[in-house]
Amino acid sequence: MDLKIIEDDEDDPILSVVNMVDLFLVVIAVLLIIVMSNPINPFNSAENVTVIKNAGQPNMEILVKEGDELKEYKSTGQMGEGKGAKAGVTYRLEDGSLIYVPEGEAKP
Repeated sequence: MDLKIIEDDEDDPILSVVNMVDLFLVVIAVLLIIVMSNPINPFNSAENVTVIKNAGQPNMEILVKEGDELKEYKSTGQMGEGKGAKAGVTYRLEDGSLIYVPEGEAKP
């Protein structure tokens, strides 16, 4: 019996190249799946997404994606302040829901 055919296939350098191409195709497919599952996916403009990084920390960041627009807000670690007027009162009911009652003139 002549087994030269089997021995020739084992030494063929093209087989290793084909295996490398297959490996790269799998890696590319995995990377595409990771990109598509990212909440701030640049290819999916139909969703509105808000991502909060380091919540409650001084270096907190908020990323808001609305359609094709991406806004980034960074915390300065300082408290906000401003001038204004009391707009109303909020009450918490026994079931945990909140009711907001605006102040001002009653309209008929």
